[in-house]
Amino acid sequence: MSARAGIDGFLAAAPWPQRAGLRLLVALQRRPRGAGLLARMPMAEQAAHAILALGRYDDPVLAGDLGWDARAVVARGRALRRAEGRP
Repeated sequence: MSARAGIDGFLAAAPWPQRAGLRLLVALQRRPRGAGLLARMPMAEQAAHAILALGRYDDPVLAGDLGWDARAVVARGRALRRAEGRP
């Protein structure tokens, strides 16, 4: 799965008003002039940058470089549930 597909799926799950705003932020951040405009609004720039950063975790190779191992997290969660006697 590409980072773009992961971000698009994330945005598609948002409620309509927020979805429109988030898509606008991401579109602006992906363009040099848009990123320049967002640089004048630090909170909006941070939100757009964070959304794009989330997409990096969809690629297992990049996620591993960032210190995220999804399989290890799932295994740890299963072990904790078993230790607590939950299914």
